[in-house]
Amino acid sequence: MTERIYIPLLDEGTNVWRPVEAQKVGPDTYLIPTGLDPKANGEEWEFPPGSTVVCQPRKTADGTILAAVRLADRGRKAI
Repeated sequence: MTERIYIPLLDEGTNVWRPVEAQKVGPDTYLIPTGLDPKANGEEWEFPPGSTVVCQPRKTADGTILAAVRLADRGRKAI
């Protein structure tokens, strides 16, 4: 199942998020697709394509988003 998550962009001068359709692989973990190229849009993502990330709800000026907050611990099994 895929869900829209938001990846923080680096070096933007303010908080900027890139929406991405990612594969849900655990209760709060998502796999960012490998076929994406952030540099094609002149972007630098905090978490590159192919990363598995932990997501949490974050409030923004546009509402609440599901934000990637850190890399997932690959050694820990989802319960």
